[in-house]
Amino acid sequence: MRVYGVIMAGGGGTRFWPLSTKARPKQFLNLSGKDILVNETIDRQRGFIRREDIYIVTNESQAGLMLQETGGRIAADHILAEPAARNTAACIGYAAMELVKKQEDGIMCVFAADPHIRDEEEYTRVMKLAVKAAEETDALVTVGIRPTFPSTGYGYIKSIPVESRPWRAVEEFVEKPDADTARAYLEDGGYAWNSGMFVWKASTILRYFRELLPDIYACLEKIGDAMGTDREQEVIREVYPVIPKISVDYGIMERARGVLMLEGDFGWSDVGSFDSLDSVRTKDEAGNIASGETLFLDAKNCVVCGTHKLIAAVGVEDLIIAEGDNAVLVCPVSQAQRIKQVVERLEEEGRSRFL
Repeated sequence: MRVYGVIMAGGGGTRFWPLSTKARPKQFLNLSGKDILVNETIDRQRGFIRREDIYIVTNESQAGLMLQETGGRIAADHILAEPAARNTAACIGYAAMELVKKQEDGIMCVFAADPHIRDEEEYTRVMKLAVKAAEETDALVTVGIRPTFPSTGYGYIKSIPVESRPWRAVEEFVEKPDADTARAYLEDGGYAWNSGMFVWKASTILRYFRELLPDIYACLEKIGDAMGTDREQEVIREVYPVIPKISVDYGIMERARGVLMLEGDFGWSDVGSFDSLDSVRTKDEAGNIASGETLFLDAKNCVVCGTHKLIAAVGVEDLIIAEGDNAVLVCPVSQAQRIKQVVERLEEEGRSRFL
């Protein structure tokens, strides 16, 4: 069965403000120094998906920029534009309907646009096994990441071995735990981080939509009926904004039967905030991470990201300093998770010019 890639690229990446903005969100950032995140994600699939079989689902307002920034990697008709953000269930259902209606089904590999993978050879090996599992069993398959520390920022998957198979049977999806629980999960050995990577037949996930999320399926069916006609875009713009908002994790994965998991140990990081940049950037001898034009004098354990101007950090420690097009952020590294609150406050105050 033909294998397709579906990259979800509709997020805002608010924890990287002011580098990440509504006009140019996180997936368009070059955090590693090599390429923008979405291009790294596209190129990473070359070991098991043909480039012409990759789709991107993104916000309608970003579709033109996506086509431009991906530099010919993705055909224009493989960029699926959402007229409204309706969470991951709608995004995945839309792509699955596209594959069933226009490609007569296929194995559908779903990934976010912005994680970093260090060991791409091992990643390809695991993903090929996930494809095999989906094709042979007709199950919903996910990829769990072998934990390297007791993270409280990720959800977890509890699973058990399946005899004579490289995949495991999922017993439970677990919400983000407290510190003590996370340590217990790490010691247990039967828990993996939930990476948000999925593999299944497009027809199989649509069957679960019909069974578990009938309201969403009814909307997807209307869109599917219009696909390939001159009313396709009109119907998408009409129906999509009323699709109920829910994640595929809550709506389907936690309720489905016989979910399988492949465990990955390939240096995965979701690069979710400034304080996780050490997964893609090398620290200097003083523990600093830098991008753009920077100068450090007696500075320690800082994250400094310049855009247009030189940033000099003198005699400071444990600071994030980031320069965007029209805003500058300064905060302790320990407060990195609060950057989202800055974005929320600016929205509340109507200062959208800074977003």
